[in-house]
Amino acid sequence: MNNKEDYFSECLKIESFFLLIKPEDNIYSNTSIRNSFFEELENLVNSGLKNIEISWSNNDNWFDFVSDIKIKYPRINLGSASIVNKQSIEDSLKIGLNFSMMKFWNKDLFNYAQSKNYLLIPGINNLKDLKEAIDLNCNIIKIYPIKSKDSSINILNYENIDFIAAGGLSIDDLKTYKSLGYKAVVIGDKAIKNKKFDPKIYEWLKNN
Repeated sequence: MNNKEDYFSECLKIESFFLLIKPEDNIYSNTSIRNSFFEELENLVNSGLKNIEISWSNNDNWFDFVSDIKIKYPRINLGSASIVNKQSIEDSLKIGLNFSMMKFWNKDLFNYAQSKNYLLIPGINNLKDLKEAIDLNCNIIKIYPIKSKDSSINILNYENIDFIAAGGLSIDDLKTYKSLGYKAVVIGDKAIKNKKFDPKIYEWLKNN
């Protein structure tokens, strides 16, 4: 497990944001929408995008869709998001994803992932859950939703943990949260502008 965490931490040093993709069902059935998505993803990867996570879905087509991305871009740090059950972990393992992120803290699910030697990153926003996760040797933690974080959590008190900020953030928030001690941010809904990826993401990739 340490090797997986070390690799993940190295990816954060190279690029400090995750692009969270939330596929709508029509991407599976509409060839035009699917092709358009892959064309833009190709442009982002060619621009230097390193960290991608894709919301898990119980849709039968999700597995093939994410597998296609994994095969096409083997060097991408690719993971799944919104992990809610054992099935979502099993799907992620079968594809060979590098990591998954939970929305919220689920001790049983975290332990299940640990038993499979799989990197599962919890979403936490209160001190009780944070302490429980740390007690279970969790070294990478997502603070989510960041805007409603428990004020008693001071991430600077935890030197050996990589913190990721998530929830309603855009590429414009990256500098601010990095200055607060977060290693990375997750950019989800605000990554999309007029049904296209935010041009500022391309701009950031070009300049970094």
